Amino acid sequence: MPLPLVPTALPMLLALSPLPSDAYAPVVPPSSRLGSPARDSGALLIESSPVETFDPIARAGLIAIEIPRLWNGSYTPFDGGVPVPVSLSLGSTSSAGQMVVMRGTITIGGVASPVQGNLNAKSDQLDLLVLGEAPGADLGTGGTFQGLQGLSLSGWNADRLTMMGGRLQLLPVPGSQKLASDTGPQAEPIRGLW
Repeated sequence: MPLPLVPTALPMLLALSPLPSDAYAPVVPPSSRLGSPARDSGALLIESSPVETFDPIARAGLIAIEIPRLWNGSYTPFDGGVPVPVSLSLGSTSSAGQMVVMRGTITIGGVASPVQGNLNAKSDQLDLLVLGEAPGADLGTGGTFQGLQGLSLSGWNADRLTMMGGRLQLLPVPGSQKLASDTGPQAEPIRGLW
């Protein structure tokens, strides 16, 4: 006796599986779509990102040697006060990585205080800490001078909210630059990495 025919689930499976069609498109990398030969992803990354063209560590060493040692200028409070004369004397400068470490004395309105500063050779950002008790011009203790243009222009950030702060503007004294020949071996010139 023959077995009865049982409907199978085969038509159902064929309906669920995708059929090949003419709309199929292979994956094409972006560089070969534009008509250029396909490149590896490393070359694509190099072309799309900026390349640093200088060595900040070598620049820090050069700044530490060539930075002027004497600076003169003024401090002007933000609250409209009278500008006060300022002078900065750098006693020692050295490089530590891409940072230039400076130590010296700042005189604000006739009051001298020791200072220590860090200058970032990559971004020209400055943090100048006044280490004395009373830095003069009613600045108070605990604040810092912070700047984005090296020593030439910075602002006083007070340690309390009741002090508005002010602007410190300095210019190098002509002839106060320490020459590389005074320090012994000469620094190598700054060169590009690539």
